Amino acid sequence: MNVIARTQTQRRRNLRVNSTDAENALWHALRNRQVAGHKFVRQFSIGPYIADFVCREKALVIEVDGGQHDESGKDVIRTAFLNREGHAVLRFWNNEVLTNREGVLFAIYSVLQAHPSQTPSQLGAHNVQSHQKRHNCHSRSHLQG
Repeated sequence: MNVIARTQTQRRRNLRVNSTDAENALWHALRNRQVAGHKFVRQFSIGPYIADFVCREKALVIEVDGGQHDESGKDVIRTAFLNREGHAVLRFWNNEVLTNREGVLFAIYSVLQAHPSQTPSQLGAHNVQSHQKRHNCHSRSHLQG
């Protein structure tokens, strides 16, 4: 294993150990194929970035963000990279995960089930956002990609 890979492995390990309360709460709901049988992994490397959660079979990245991410220019660059790599990105605020976990899980479930034969990156963001609005999912979440 080269030095860069070792460093990134250690960084992922550190992020798992020091997860936020919101990340831990969402992980407990996503792990063990609890959302429509889809497997999620956490702290997964995609290029130079480490995504909070990834459903590899659907190429869906889920990010749980604190206030420091509010309209962050770095997040725009990161999302653009993930989109170029074929991943859709669904973002939630920390407090949203902690206070409305069922709504967050419903939004994730809706994206995963929207078109089972397609990955989220093949879906239009408008279609996913419209689907969420129809079901009164009052969240900051939005699919990017």
